[in-house]
Amino acid sequence: MNPETILSFLSLAVGIALMTISSDKAVEHSIVVAYSLGMSPLLVGLILVSFGTDLPEIVNSIIASSLGHGNINVGDSIGSVLTQLTLVLGLLPFLGKTFKVKKSEIAVLGACEVLSLLLAVSILEKGFVSRIDALLLVSSWFVYMIISRFIVKRSRKREHKKEAPKRNTFRHLFFAMLGFIGVTIGAYIVIESVLSISRLFKISEYIVSFFLVAIGTSLPELAVDLTAIRKKEYELAIGDAIGSCIMDASFSIGIGLLLFPQSISGELATITTIYTILASVIVVLTLTLRGKLDKKSGALFLVIYALSYLLILA
Repeated sequence: MNPETILSFLSLAVGIALMTISSDKAVEHSIVVAYSLGMSPLLVGLILVSFGTDLPEIVNSIIASSLGHGNINVGDSIGSVLTQLTLVLGLLPFLGKTFKVKKSEIAVLGACEVLSLLLAVSILEKGFVSRIDALLLVSSWFVYMIISRFIVKRSRKREHKKEAPKRNTFRHLFFAMLGFIGVTIGAYIVIESVLSISRLFKISEYIVSFFLVAIGTSLPELAVDLTAIRKKEYELAIGDAIGSCIMDASFSIGIGLLLFPQSISGELATITTIYTILASVIVVLTLTLRGKLDKKSGALFLVIYALSYLLILA
């Protein structure tokens, strides 16, 4: 392996690590600021946590699209949906523990997630995303959140109470901003690394982003969800995992292309999104019918993820 290849993979690892650590800090301090401003735990969990753990994908979307590499944006976003639903959820019962889920919430969140993917594939298959298409993707996320919030609020019988922070809010705001800056720098390093790897191995930057980068940008979800499970915040874990997928399939894809409309690989986007839709239906039905995430379900989800390499790369 030549020095340029080693440097490319090393840069990719550094960029992903910087994005993961920075997004974790940005989420941590942003939540403190949100509580100090009087936001309810429901809004913090449903909107802020999923937004925070999706910072790598969102920043990646904007920077990649601004540089004319929309395939990195779309590949990472769709790949993150598949990775979070199968690999992340599949690992949770093995690294954490078995836990029950609310069937009604899973059904509604899952339906929103599948709808977001159906809308995405109907736009991406054309091979060009206009500003109107991107606006539709971005605005659809707000609709999904309104629906999800309404259903979750009705089904949840108790709220987790959090005490407002007693320390200086501006201090937390300052560290949150540093976290956002770190994510931005990390995303730029990742994009440059992907371009280098794609060129060296003559592999489509879409495929590199779909499989390799998506794992890295999904690390915040894995970290947050495992922490939530250890604290017995099971609804937060499953809600963040599926909520992040909804954001990836709508807001994350659309925000970069809204600012910088451009052509993408319609064929690859269609193939990978259709597989992700099928995987999503299986995952949602499994959780809804069984009402729990255990090792049997986890093993099934991991097999679905592994099959993506065989079927998509074949």
